Amino acid sequence: MAEKEIIVAITGASGAPYALRLIDCLESNGLKIHLIVSPMGGKLLTDECGINKIDAQSLIGRSSTNITIQNYQDLTSPLASGSYPIQGMVICPCSSNTLGGIAAGLGDNLITRAAHVTLKESRRLIVIYREMPVSAINLENMLKLQRAGAVICPASPGFYTKPNTIDDLVDFVVGRILDLLGIDHVLKTRWQQR
Repeated sequence: MAEKEIIVAITGASGAPYALRLIDCLESNGLKIHLIVSPMGGKLLTDECGINKIDAQSLIGRSSTNITIQNYQDLTSPLASGSYPIQGMVICPCSSNTLGGIAAGLGDNLITRAAHVTLKESRRLIVIYREMPVSAINLENMLKLQRAGAVICPASPGFYTKPNTIDDLVDFVVGRILDLLGIDHVLKTRWQQR
């Protein structure tokens, strides 16, 4: 069986801890990750997590051959072509700017181009929208993407698991993303009747 490959994109909406935990969980499950970080996503990683260098060691605390950093501006990347076999793409977190760019059909950077390729190939595109409040324009863009086949998954942690820490809240959102990708995990996301 071929190695599973997934694209993870980090944009400038607050929520870097979600992205880091997601990358860690995907890498721990043996997936090959193609990571694309927008310029504002890089700033977000610095501001929220103190990460100044984009590499596996900085992102997940260990080296890994399963994480490949892709250039945000490289539209010649294999990820810009539908012939490259990936399982799907997660944009985590997704800014309103990136959401709007994809909904408008822009492909002016590798994140928006890879998102379009993912949709046209009928692969799973999961958009972790993190901004609030939401304008009518944002809602229309979400609806456009959902109708095109994307899964809109706002970063909205549940409280029925009785979280005690911020990490518990992050794990809830990441667990839901893993569920959407069909990846087994042990993160607390399930409703337990009391």
